Amino acid sequence: MSEAQFKKAAEIIQSLPKDGKIKPTQDDQLYFYRYYKQATIGDNNTTRPGLLDFTGKAKWDAWDSVKGTSKEDAWTKYVEKFQQILKAANDDESKKYLAEIEAAA
Repeated sequence: MSEAQFKKAAEIIQSLPKDGKIKPTQDDQLYFYRYYKQATIGDNNTTRPGLLDFTGKAKWDAWDSVKGTSKEDAWTKYVEKFQQILKAANDDESKKYLAEIEAAA
């Protein structure tokens, strides 16, 4: 996967409407979060959020779980997961997004 494909996939994911046809699950969203952070920042070097910050802890744990992953591997995992979701949706909108990601290569 190229950095351009990663950036295109991230752009599309961030622009998906909350009530649209393509809806990544919460687990999918954490997956994207962990690999986005790893690809753009690298290893997690922040302190874990406090006891009552459940969302923050889930995000921190997700990102920390991929420590040591290269940015290139993070790009690949991010894009491949999104492509799986789009292929499963199998509608005109998802096909358009797949073509945009492929064209970014």
